[in-house]
Amino acid sequence: MRQIEKTYKKSVLKKLLIKICRLLGYELIDQADMSFITSLNKESASIVGKKSITLPLGEIKIKRKIRSLDIILKTCTSVNLVTQNKKRIFEENKSEYTFRTINSLLKSLKKSKQITNDINFQITIIDTGSSEEDKEIMKKILEKSQFKFSFIDLDLRDYLQRITIIKKNNTQIENNMKSTMASIIKSFEISKNSDDLVYFVEDDYIHNIDCISEMLSVYEKFSTILEDEIFIVPVDYPYLYQKNNSTNILIGQKYHWRSVKESLLTFLTSKKMVNKYYNELIKMGEVEHEPYETILHKIYDKEKCFSPIPSLALHCTNVNSVFGLSPTIDFKKLWEDNKL
Repeated sequence: MRQIEKTYKKSVLKKLLIKICRLLGYELIDQADMSFITSLNKESASIVGKKSITLPLGEIKIKRKIRSLDIILKTCTSVNLVTQNKKRIFEENKSEYTFRTINSLLKSLKKSKQITNDINFQITIIDTGSSEEDKEIMKKILEKSQFKFSFIDLDLRDYLQRITIIKKNNTQIENNMKSTMASIIKSFEISKNSDDLVYFVEDDYIHNIDCISEMLSVYEKFSTILEDEIFIVPVDYPYLYQKNNSTNILIGQKYHWRSVKESLLTFLTSKKMVNKYYNELIKMGEVEHEPYETILHKIYDKEKCFSPIPSLALHCTNVNSVFGLSPTIDFKKLWEDNKL
């Protein structure tokens, strides 16, 4: 009986101490498991838009608060790989990668929504060439999510005269590239109407459930530290480990991040950056380069871009590609976890 009373008194005192600490703006740490006692979110005491706390580095007051995130997803379930005939990892139909990409994004958005109510989310799908059945499935997935969305069935004829491709002596591959470039142009045109952050996504990226929340936290934190807008990619691309380039390592919310000078076309940035480099970005959709992302890499020479360690998303290319299959992540689990 005495033990019960002792536990009760300790609990009351603990609750009182927590209330006092919250009023004074302090955080208490339980040294048994290094959790934040005063935080409603036991995983972290950080608050999106207000502060970022990392043990044992302390607190950073967020000066760059995020207002909104527009996700612009380019889809095409009729083409396996734009310039290749090889099979992707798991050897499924292209539509399966698209559906799981959407599902993983929605799960990650839902997780992010739990820790912030002040950020507005909007999803836009730009589709080129998917079957009517696949388009209906995509729309139904989005309708069930309760997130705001729009679906654009792109008319390629509106863009073909603006596009110049590298001749490949293969009509099918050339048509695939024109379709891809048209959707890229449209994605940047749409981004001009965004309010704040924009996440450009291709339809073969399966996202970790923490991906969106980590990227948003990192954007606020890093842009506050650097006092500038930045670029973020969700993938730890394996090909970048084959280059002898210097890099800087920063600590995010749950992940380490490194500065990179290259990426593919799935990346997150701000409307301010889109406006600053709009002519260059649009040119990526109008004129094909080799490598294709050359213009984007030139932008990274002038701006900061960061990639997570380990990866926050799986790029489902073919198994022999150096542009996918990030190291030290469980490919199979991420794939299975996002099955419809």
